[in-house]
Amino acid sequence: MTRPRFEPSPCSDLSDYHPLGSEWLPLVSAPADFPIELFESAVDQLIHHPEYNSTLILRAEVVADTTSDFPASIPTLKGFQSLRNVHRRLLPRRPERDGALEQNCTLYASDSVADTLVLTPLLPPGGSLPYYHPSIAHLAFRYITTTTPPTVRIEVVRLSDEDGPVDPGSRLYRTCLSLLDTLHRYGWGALTNYQKRVHHDRIVPRESYQDLYLIMRERFKGLVDTWVESTDPLKHVFEDIGIATFLILLWKELYPPLPISDLRPDEPWRSWGRPLAGFLDFGCGNGLLTHILLSCGYTGCGIDLRARASWGNYPLDTQAHLIVDAFDPRTLAADAELNIYTTRGQFIIANHADELTPWAPVLATRSHASGFLSIPCCSWTFDARFQRGMAPAVGRAAGGADVTPSSTFVQQLNLGADSGNTSGYVQYRIWLAQLQEQCGWEVECEVLRIPSTRNWALIGRRKKGDEDGAQANVDAILQGVLDRGIFKARMPEGKAGKDH
Repeated sequence: MTRPRFEPSPCSDLSDYHPLGSEWLPLVSAPADFPIELFESAVDQLIHHPEYNSTLILRAEVVADTTSDFPASIPTLKGFQSLRNVHRRLLPRRPERDGALEQNCTLYASDSVADTLVLTPLLPPGGSLPYYHPSIAHLAFRYITTTTPPTVRIEVVRLSDEDGPVDPGSRLYRTCLSLLDTLHRYGWGALTNYQKRVHHDRIVPRESYQDLYLIMRERFKGLVDTWVESTDPLKHVFEDIGIATFLILLWKELYPPLPISDLRPDEPWRSWGRPLAGFLDFGCGNGLLTHILLSCGYTGCGIDLRARASWGNYPLDTQAHLIVDAFDPRTLAADAELNIYTTRGQFIIANHADELTPWAPVLATRSHASGFLSIPCCSWTFDARFQRGMAPAVGRAAGGADVTPSSTFVQQLNLGADSGNTSGYVQYRIWLAQLQEQCGWEVECEVLRIPSTRNWALIGRRKKGDEDGAQANVDAILQGVLDRGIFKARMPEGKAGKDH
């Protein structure tokens, strides 16, 4: 079903309007394309997710949710009964610019069914509203059944008439128009039983991620001004800040804490768990993720086929851990000597690693790594481009059983795909998940909060099944690569790591 077109109009003809009170000003209305019984479900989304309507809001935290003993600050509406009040705190995305704001969100009914939601900002004496909040004392979402067809409407109580006229070009009107569009969308979603196709924060809680990201962003945002690559600094800097934030919180849960007593609010990770054998940024590219993690006190190194322009721009401590090297699968052979790729207990990172992507779980298994994170970008198998319909890496499970993925297996991957999961990139991600299982890792997926369309990640942090069987699968993969003879280890470019 296609959502009906949102057709708003300024409130002008109010001959049928039953006022909430003389101080209330109706601003904008639109036909309601969902029944009144779904109004509460629709506005509940508005209450809990204000960030969907403003990029300046980080999230809302619920302070209290009550159905009695309502606060005195909520308005009394003649002919309406208070049903529920949610006291929430709005947190800004830029706390150095805007302050937090507490707000009452009160649900009313003029009959037995909820039909009005009123938002009331709570200001301390002498306080002022942050920029992201319109200059109003109250804002009401109303479901009006006395019109034909029924309408949804926004009405406000202004803080002062001196704020200027409210016309379709004013900021207040445009804000209310956006809010009404959101309500229209949520109501239609409730009517059609809309289900999100992508779910975030399945491994790392949203609140923990957002709070740490604010600290990390302030610490590293200056890297935008010193960017020397030809790529977009805004995208790459904040993308790698987000990935580093996710990794730090993942490691916090994966490894035991450190006995650190001199804690600092701007470095909360000082006592958090971390891979004792360090990390390997496999195909580190510009080295930015490696630099961020090293700057936060984590140990590890980044490896790539060639040094990038940005490497020489990092501090010497970072440069010493950026290595030019070309990966050769023969280093993973059972009889190969220990090397940087087979350091026991390290954590493997494959951040948009292109041709190296499928090697991440293989490398993690062969090196007895403590875990890995893979964010696939371009679709590559071990020695060729991935093609739709390709069989899993080993082909069949032990005993010859078919390894065609079940619908349950595919559903857990959080692919966000429709149309039968037939696109090449979707099938590639399914192939990677099967490979991860074959390498003996429990499959976990996360959609990362980073500015990239390639933000789907595979996480390996728990072993699954028989270790000997997983190592045998790795042997079969390596032997298959050698037998095909297509993979050719490339020569490191430049000084091959002599100065790194």
